[in-house]
Amino acid sequence: MRAVVQRVSHAQVSINDQIHCKIKAGVLILLGIEEGDNFNDIEWLTSKISQLRIFSDQNGQMNHSIIDRDGEILVVSQFTLFAKTKKGNRPSFTQAARPQIAIPIYNDFINQLSIKSNRRVYSGVFGADMQVQLTNDGPVTILIDTKNKE
Repeated sequence: MRAVVQRVSHAQVSINDQIHCKIKAGVLILLGIEEGDNFNDIEWLTSKISQLRIFSDQNGQMNHSIIDRDGEILVVSQFTLFAKTKKGNRPSFTQAARPQIAIPIYNDFINQLSIKSNRRVYSGVFGADMQVQLTNDGPVTILIDTKNKE
């Protein structure tokens, strides 16, 4: 499972030129799910993200998590995070989980993140053609991979 976590001043998802959801200051998470991901990946990643100290304290140091702030959370499915570009010029997405595997994991991820962060988690629509708009605050962008816990 891979996540791109972006600290944002605001973000929104539109589908068919209609705003589906939007958030104020908080985090936008682009989430990629691969074959073999399971509840252990969800558990580890939701704990990591909910406690990730990427918000500034009164001294300008990144010491606060989303739990410490009254921030909002938006999760968007992003199978292209598992693009393979080694061979040819068209990316391959064979490592990304098929929808029948990925959708329950995506929904469980959202539920677990909501529980751990003690707040509502907004989300895009899995598999939909979405337009994502955001203002990256900082900019702060963190890449987290459950198979490469750095």
